[in-house]
Amino acid sequence: MVTSSVPRLVIAAPASGSGKTTVATGLMAAFAARGLAVSAHKVGPDYIDPGYHALATGRVGRNLDPYLCGPELIGPLFAHGARGCDVAVVEGVMGLYDGAAGEGELASTAHVAKLLRAPVVLVVDASSQSRSVAALVHGFVSWDPEVWVGGVILNKVASDRHEELLRGALESVGVPVLGVLRRVAQVQTPSRHLGLVPVAERGAAAVEAVAAMAAQVEAGCDLEGLLGLARGAGALSCAAWDAGEVLDSSPPPPLPFPSSRGSAPSTPPGGSAPWTPGRPEWPRPQTPDGLVVAVAGGEAFTFSYAEHAELLAAAGAEVVVFDPLRDEELPEGTSGLVIGGGFPEVYAGELSANEALRKAVAALAERGAPVAAECAGLLYLCRELDGQPMCGVLDVSARMSERLTLGYRDAVAVSDSVLAGAGTRMRGHEFHRTVVEPGAGAAPAWGMRAPVRRVEGFVQQGVHASYLHTHWASEPGVARRFVERCRTS
Repeated sequence: MVTSSVPRLVIAAPASGSGKTTVATGLMAAFAARGLAVSAHKVGPDYIDPGYHALATGRVGRNLDPYLCGPELIGPLFAHGARGCDVAVVEGVMGLYDGAAGEGELASTAHVAKLLRAPVVLVVDASSQSRSVAALVHGFVSWDPEVWVGGVILNKVASDRHEELLRGALESVGVPVLGVLRRVAQVQTPSRHLGLVPVAERGAAAVEAVAAMAAQVEAGCDLEGLLGLARGAGALSCAAWDAGEVLDSSPPPPLPFPSSRGSAPSTPPGGSAPWTPGRPEWPRPQTPDGLVVAVAGGEAFTFSYAEHAELLAAAGAEVVVFDPLRDEELPEGTSGLVIGGGFPEVYAGELSANEALRKAVAALAERGAPVAAECAGLLYLCRELDGQPMCGVLDVSARMSERLTLGYRDAVAVSDSVLAGAGTRMRGHEFHRTVVEPGAGAAPAWGMRAPVRRVEGFVQQGVHASYLHTHWASEPGVARRFVERCRTS
């Protein structure tokens, strides 16, 4: 069994809003500025924070989600991302012990820390308290003896006297203070209806924000102490995840027979390399044969897990990114199309104005080519979005909504599609403030098993479109099935 001993830290907090992203991103950038190769990870399904992590480290930010991928894949996926690195920083999600609703510790930051045998640094918002901080930290330290809280970073500290009181109180807990960040004007990380504005949309402002986070952490934290704590992480006895190897051991179900009406539904049950926002360096195909899979990118489509492109490449595709806001044609030789998540609702006017590309996407779908669309991709394929014409692949209308739809989903494929055979079970998540009407087609994509039983999404010809975000590492045969359909359509 291969052993991974990359030094690593998990940055956690008692609750959201405590400063995890500032500390984690700043720490990544501060370590990278010292010449260390830093591997960046995010607990949970969030796509936005990893963009800031990538900017801080020069490497792709990766997600670690036991709900989406299964606990058994967390170590291998971590080892894959951290291969060749000097240190890894894992940003937690919500509060340290908050996980999937009703599932105990599953998918919590504490769960991931235990799976990685990694020490936890607790970021505490110390504003409006002094001695009480000891009770708070003691509670988090003692709640689960298997979680190693190796240090505390105090955030929003008002003065030298405030710091003195906090440090004095924490002496009784026995957890070292590894950083103190003063109460200063917050780093500019603007938010909107789904959280932070992605890096790809902010350009130079995002670079400045990450630099400010790094300066704040550099000035207020004991970097040597944090690095020493990271080196105390336990060894991981697991082989690194490899896209080619998992495809070899995970053959896809038989391909569906192409149908102009869709399938009948069944019963639902690096170092310092430069990084360019919106134009990541995708892997080259491992068995190149000229087959091109186009992947939507740019400011409107920023949500994607790095392993998806790696799996497509391992299956023999050349992954080529295009920008639906600016490119008027699909990449030359496109055999299949993947449109992930993002914010088409913010760019509806510009996407609509690119009529040439909308027609090209519609023509590709009309000839039966495989098209996989998640959330933002679903909206782009609709007839209209907030009254603006979209691609018209689906006879569906989409609009913004005041209601936030958010949470993990346990799903089963209802219809045979280019991604999965009927009956394939996958876990995913939804995160949107839009609605489509109707919400499902004659051949739905998924039957949701939890939290509420319902059908959702659309399968027609080679199109699979849904609100559900999935992580293909949990079911790698999805990528091979998609690429094989690209070859035969």
